[in-house]
Amino acid sequence: MGRVIGIDLGTTNSCVACFEGGAPVVISNSEGSRTTPSVVAFSKIGERLVGNTAKRQAAVNASRTVSSIKRQMGTDYCFRADNRDYTPQEISAMILQKLKKDAEAYLGTEVTGAVITVPAYFNDAQRQATKDAGRIAGLEVLRIINEPTSAALAYGLDHATPQKIMVFDLGGGTYDVSLIEISEGLIEVLATAGDNHLGGDDFDQRLADYILEEYRREHKINLAKDISAVERIKEACENAKKELSTAIQTSINIPFIATLKGEPIHLYFDITRAKFEELTEDLVRRTEAPVQQVLQDAGVKASELGMVLLVGGSTRMPAVREKVRQMTGKEPSGNINPDECVALGAAIQAARLAGEASDEFVTDLILMDVTPLSLSIETIGGIATKIIDRNTTIPTSHKQIFSTAANYQTSVDIKVLQGERQFAKDNKLLGNFRLTGIKRAPAGVPQIEVSFDIDVNGIVNVSAKDLGTGKEKSITITAGTNMSEDEIERAVFEAQAFSADDGIRKKRFDAVSDAGRMAAVGHQYLKVNKKELEREKKREIQRRTANLERMSRRKAERLSDAEVDEILAEIQALQDLIGTGL
Repeated sequence: MGRVIGIDLGTTNSCVACFEGGAPVVISNSEGSRTTPSVVAFSKIGERLVGNTAKRQAAVNASRTVSSIKRQMGTDYCFRADNRDYTPQEISAMILQKLKKDAEAYLGTEVTGAVITVPAYFNDAQRQATKDAGRIAGLEVLRIINEPTSAALAYGLDHATPQKIMVFDLGGGTYDVSLIEISEGLIEVLATAGDNHLGGDDFDQRLADYILEEYRREHKINLAKDISAVERIKEACENAKKELSTAIQTSINIPFIATLKGEPIHLYFDITRAKFEELTEDLVRRTEAPVQQVLQDAGVKASELGMVLLVGGSTRMPAVREKVRQMTGKEPSGNINPDECVALGAAIQAARLAGEASDEFVTDLILMDVTPLSLSIETIGGIATKIIDRNTTIPTSHKQIFSTAANYQTSVDIKVLQGERQFAKDNKLLGNFRLTGIKRAPAGVPQIEVSFDIDVNGIVNVSAKDLGTGKEKSITITAGTNMSEDEIERAVFEAQAFSADDGIRKKRFDAVSDAGRMAAVGHQYLKVNKKELEREKKREIQRRTANLERMSRRKAERLSDAEVDEILAEIQALQDLIGTGL
């Protein structure tokens, strides 16, 4: 067997880690970054771009670029490219395959297994979809674990002092809160809650919507109809959000955003932290309910918390940190990297399961997680009758006896539900099956035993047995949005076919993308320094910037090697002139 890794498959960015020298280590990608954008693109010549390369060309190839696919896991969403529909599992597998390849380059050997993390509030269908994505990418998924639990595992490796901690995990697209107890040799999740549709993406979108509306109002131009312009604005808003975490004001400056009567027009906005926090106040407020819920479910007061651990890049926003202080009365921890701790915890768990760890704390550690949502079956009157309550420690197994509702009934339909609502129709239908061969008898006489099993991955197995006849039927829940074995096998084959990295094509797309970015840098430099520049240097910068502007409009797939070298030389020349790069 090859090596194993831990993967934080994120909405906005993903991270991969391994266990080396008795400690988890983050693996940098082929571009030198410690995290990889969870972005996939399809070029017009059939190439698949993943990560930094895909993100950098998104503005010029918006309709063939997909991001935040994690929000679609477990749904019937498909992304269409080249007359082919791609499921969320297949798109996610492309990201996982990139992370696997980067890990193999770092370790110098084959990677065969992985522990992959998911939001604590992911339901069964979303967990199964994540597991399928790992299989398509050529990985044996050793375990699916919850992101807050994984972060607590990374924290507990160096802070094994017995205490109750709250993990506040606000990522790019999902939000989870877990209350976890760390004691000697044990990490136990007491309660979890969250919102699968709240994250940094929503903050970016809120700012982008504001800028689009202000620009339309001021210039009478509706940029929302221009896919490429919207993509550039969203990228600029994401950067502005990050800058406002440390600065009280920043600028959004996008040259050549569109044309009007043949003339290029630009976009420029000054954004203050106060304005950004005003625009996103309701999003921050949405973090309150899950915090209150986990404290209530666990029967713990905020004053009893030993630590509040912040996870996810979105927790860097000052308004979010202040909200955490208000809700818990605690100063959030700052001694763990919110972007990397989930992957580090996953690497620890992977090493434990594969026998790669020798440290006594790691090998002897017991990890006890919980199911985030209640599991039920539909009974008479459309009622959701709970079999397993939320926050039950997993793995677990529960049984309950039911009977027939009509006289001489010979079959029953078992509808499996997930959620907290009283009526079946208001919960998530995970799947259903029919138990046949029930002995004919008056209503209420047959005894039908329904068993629910939740494994360590949080994936559900259900069986029903007629105790009178011994007839039994069981299923592993797979919602209609999950892939069949044949579909998974086909996707595995296609993933392998595209696994070879096409360095030449990648270099072409990078060159065109970098040309546009460097041209923007040149415009900004001229704007800021125009009064201090000597005439000849100013003209040279203007000339180089204009050249790069033209080069950025070239079709990457049509470039020759000589033309790529010409673009790279032009970029370097402008960098040398102004003393700064991309």
